[in-house]
Amino acid sequence: MAHTIDNTRFVAIDFETADPKRDSACAVGIVVVDKGEIVEREYRLIRPPRKKFNPYCVRVHGIYWEDVCDEPSFGEIWPEIEHLFEGADFLVAHNAAFDKSVLNTCCREAGCVTPAQPFLCTVQLSRKTWELACNKLNAVCDYLGIALNHHHAGSDAEACALIAVNGLRENPAFLRKIL
Repeated sequence: MAHTIDNTRFVAIDFETADPKRDSACAVGIVVVDKGEIVEREYRLIRPPRKKFNPYCVRVHGIYWEDVCDEPSFGEIWPEIEHLFEGADFLVAHNAAFDKSVLNTCCREAGCVTPAQPFLCTVQLSRKTWELACNKLNAVCDYLGIALNHHHAGSDAEACALIAVNGLRENPAFLRKIL
């Protein structure tokens, strides 16, 4: 049976980082989609390994050390969120190379097993599906009428999930590239 959005399960993920290093996740948004419907959402603040936050990163997401200093580390939250990836056919992120790198690095540094599923990039999906002047997350959301609180990991992950659902319904052949 061919994989379609209506017979697959995927996880959309978005990270915000405290600095340019990939081990510095300070927030994660996770949205689970089953057969084209959102079935679970998770948003967690994360205490990164360093107290110093890059000013540019703070300007982007508005998260400060004071917001996360009492939160668990990635290694402490992973056992609580790992189950969300079970049974997923693939993972989804907007600019997937970044989020995949953060996930892989945080898992490695924490001694956790990294999810093995392939990643689908919604930047690439949007480029192949719609003729947009810009494929940034906010531009694609505007085009599709998706509400977005940009650079809030939970909102970004949900927007990414909805872009994937819309894009894979319109361009089902794209899914064959990863599955």
